[in-house]
Amino acid sequence: MESTSSVLFTDHYQLTMAQLYFREGLHERRARFDHTFRSYPDYGKHQSGYCIAAGLEPLLGWVEDARFDDVALDTLRRFSSTTGTRLFADDFLAWLAAVGGFESLDIWAVPEGRVVHAGAPLTTVEGPLALAQILESPLLNVVNFETLIATKASRVVEAAHGGVVLEFGMRRAHGRAAGGATRASLIGGCHASSNVVTSAALGIPSEGTHAHSMVQVFMAVAGDELAAFQAYAEVYPDDCLLLVDTVNTLESGVPNAIRVFEKLRSGGHVPLGIRLDSGDLAHLAVRSADLLNAAGFDQVRIVLSSALDELTIWQIRNQIAEEAPRYGLDADHLLARLVYGVGSRMVTSDGSPSLDGVYKVAAVHDEAGRWVPAIKLSDSPEKVANPGRKKVWRVYDERGTATADLVGLHDEDASERPLHLHHPTVPGVMRSLPADRVSEVEPLLVPALVGGTRIAVPEDLDTLRKRRLNDLERLDPGVRRIVNPHRYHVSLTDKLNTLKGELIASLND
Repeated sequence: MESTSSVLFTDHYQLTMAQLYFREGLHERRARFDHTFRSYPDYGKHQSGYCIAAGLEPLLGWVEDARFDDVALDTLRRFSSTTGTRLFADDFLAWLAAVGGFESLDIWAVPEGRVVHAGAPLTTVEGPLALAQILESPLLNVVNFETLIATKASRVVEAAHGGVVLEFGMRRAHGRAAGGATRASLIGGCHASSNVVTSAALGIPSEGTHAHSMVQVFMAVAGDELAAFQAYAEVYPDDCLLLVDTVNTLESGVPNAIRVFEKLRSGGHVPLGIRLDSGDLAHLAVRSADLLNAAGFDQVRIVLSSALDELTIWQIRNQIAEEAPRYGLDADHLLARLVYGVGSRMVTSDGSPSLDGVYKVAAVHDEAGRWVPAIKLSDSPEKVANPGRKKVWRVYDERGTATADLVGLHDEDASERPLHLHHPTVPGVMRSLPADRVSEVEPLLVPALVGGTRIAVPEDLDTLRKRRLNDLERLDPGVRRIVNPHRYHVSLTDKLNTLKGELIASLND
């Protein structure tokens, strides 16, 4: 029952609310919930100006598999109130048994790999109120987390400027979240992962080198660093990548690696490279490249690891660009050889460990089966929900660059010109886009699960990665900045802006 595949992988209050709806006869009223995130990850010294959608496929898998079976229902029968009475009544549990699972829900979502923005619905759920309520916690758990990590990975990959990025974070990931972190990192653009089981499940080869412990063992019982390198090369002659900083990187590690590489070369093999895991990585990369080049190994990889993130990689690349010419090295050639092994700072989204994603009811059927908009007020403007059943469009300007995400009501279209884009939290602030300023208006939410039938088919990683790249290419460079990114606009249509204002006014009367 601790499994994340269980239908009880939800919060306690989702179930108590579901029973309340059942008791009040509201449980099968059709309701609409919107999943949005309020703010972008802020890592302290650097900030994100966008996010990358991820987690939909695992969520749909959970929705398909989770069942109110005998094990789950027996567990709920044992729940008691503070006075010792049964918390969940038999008639409510019988209803859960009858519905079985979540087949009656409709889910619309932004496809995985797409750029998404704060304030625009990322996922929407419609269906019986009680079931849509229970879904809140698993949805937020899965989609928030993978979106957070895919975003971090995308920024790391962008900072690498085309360099290969490997995800090395399993050892320091948060328990079984390592699998989701690996998947999200790969969606975010990482070339490969050291996580064997998740890589295999996704159909891509895992990658890795060796640990300091291997060299330490040989130094303790079987010789020295050179002996360790030689043994590794004999077992993996075509995959030989050596960790060179166990003793002394420049005086021992790299020279010993070169000796082993020369032997491999004489036997017709091509060594892969070296890995640097401590010290001034930029300086050591330059000095190591100088030694390797002199020995005729100017094409081997230089893998950098140790507490890397997007800001560190950006700084390393800038330092190499400045320092390499001092040693007569072509900085561009050296930068092209670099591989970045990124671990804990990526899979934990170091500095911003959670996405501020929320799941709020936006509309519910009245007794006559008509949709009634719902809204949540707050002293914090960004927490005031946008009411009603909604659509989301991406608006591209005359350059073909994304200029805003536009949120409107379900019965609107975005074909009228000029487009009026209202600020979502500041009344009276808006801008107009005439026809000659708009090149395309693209709907973002697509059906994923409708009437119990799965619409969104599983997609391979290449498709998700290409989707990310296509969206980034159409995103303003200022929004993609590593530090202090430009703010992207998420706006409301005339109709939604009016509805929101009227509901706020009526509740404040």
